[in-house]
Amino acid sequence: MNHLARRLDVPDAVVIGLGSMLGAGVFVVFGPAAAAAGGAGLLPALVLAGFIAFCNATSSARLAARYPESGGTYVYGRERLGPLAGFVAGWGFVVGKTASCAAMALTIGAYLWPGQARLVAVSAVLAVTAVNLRGIGKTATVTKALVALVLAVLALVAVVGVAGGDLALDRLGDPGGSGRGVLTAAGLLFFAFAGYARIATLGEEVRDPQRTIPRAVPLALGVVLAIYLVLAVVTIGVLGPDRLADSAAPLVDVVTAAGLPGLAWVVRAGATIAVIGVLLSLVAGVGRTTLAMARRRDLPGALAAVHPVRQVPHRAEVAVAAVVILVVLLGDVRDAIGFSSCTVLVYYAITNAAALTLGREPGRKLPVRVLAGLGLVGCLVLAVNLPLSNVLAGFGVLAVGAAWYALRPGRR
Repeated sequence: MNHLARRLDVPDAVVIGLGSMLGAGVFVVFGPAAAAAGGAGLLPALVLAGFIAFCNATSSARLAARYPESGGTYVYGRERLGPLAGFVAGWGFVVGKTASCAAMALTIGAYLWPGQARLVAVSAVLAVTAVNLRGIGKTATVTKALVALVLAVLALVAVVGVAGGDLALDRLGDPGGSGRGVLTAAGLLFFAFAGYARIATLGEEVRDPQRTIPRAVPLALGVVLAIYLVLAVVTIGVLGPDRLADSAAPLVDVVTAAGLPGLAWVVRAGATIAVIGVLLSLVAGVGRTTLAMARRRDLPGALAAVHPVRQVPHRAEVAVAAVVILVVLLGDVRDAIGFSSCTVLVYYAITNAAALTLGREPGRKLPVRVLAGLGLVGCLVLAVNLPLSNVLAGFGVLAVGAAWYALRPGRR
C-alpha cells in the first residue's frame, strides 16, 4: 500500500500552514534580521519577504491544484521542467527543511533547558515523530491546539506592549540599513513564511484539492503576515531598532520593558509551544517529500512505504527523524537557519519557473504569470544576498545532489 487517504478540509489545511509558520519568525529570526537590516529596515524587509512568499504561494497553489499528490515542487518540477529540476527541488527541500527541523528542535531546548538543549531537542524530535506516526488527522488536531495557545500568547505580547511598553511609533522612522542589508534580512525572514508549503506537500491528503489548496495557502499566509507586521511594529516601537537587533528573545524583552517581567515565563512557554507546532508540521512535510522521491527511486525505494493502518509514510518519517537528530547533535541553530533559507529559496525559484509553464488561466483576476516571474527573480535575489557562508553551503549541497543524480548508475 503506497497511497494516502484524503482527510483534510480547508480549515485543517490552514491550521497546518499556521502551525508551520507561527513561531519561526517571531521567536527566532526577528533579532538577527533587524541586525542585518540596520534596525528599522526590518519592516521593509518583512514586507518584501511577505510579497515574495505571496508570489510563491500563488504559484504553489496553482501547481498543487493541478498535481494533488505528495511531494510539492519535487513533483511540479519533474512534470513541468524535467526530472533534474524536480530532483534539485526535492533535494533542496529535504536537506533545507531537515536543517530547519534541527534549528527548531534546538530552539525548544534553548527555551526549556539551556544547559541540556541538545537532550531536550532530541526528545522533542522523538515526540513529534511519534505524533505524526499516529496519522495526519492526529497531526491536524494537535496543531489546532498549539496554534490557539500561540495566538493567545502573541496577542498578550501585543496588548502589553501597546498598553504599558512606552510604544514610540517615531522609532519606526529611524534610518534602516543598506539595500543589501534589507535583502539579507528579507532572506532570513523568508524562513518564517515557508510553512505554507506544508499545505502543498500534503496535497494527497486534502479533500477536493482543486478547491481546498488555492483557498488554504493564501489564507494561511495572509493571517501570518498580518500577525508578523503587528508584532514587528510593537517590538520596534517598544525596544527601538538597536535593542531589537541585539535581543535574543525580543517578545520576552517587550513584556519586561512594559514592567511585567513576571509574564516572561508565559512568553517562553508560548515560544516553546509555537516551535513544537512548527517542528510537528516540518517533520510531516519532509517525510512526504521523501516519500514522493522514494516512489520514483530518487531516494531509496524502501522509504516509499505507507503504513497500512495509519496511512502515513512511516519509514520516511523515521528516516527523517534520525537525520534530524544527527544534525541536532552536531549542528548550530544560526547556521541551520541561513542554510535552510538558501536551499528553500532555490526550491521556490523552481516552483515559480514551473508555474510559468502553466500559461494563462481565464477568469483569474490576479496576473498569475507576472507574480510567478517576480517570485522567481525575488527568490534568487534573496538567496544570493544571504550571508556568504550560507550561500556557499546551500549551493554547494545542491550541486553535490545534482552531480550525484546525473552520475548515478541506472538513473532513469
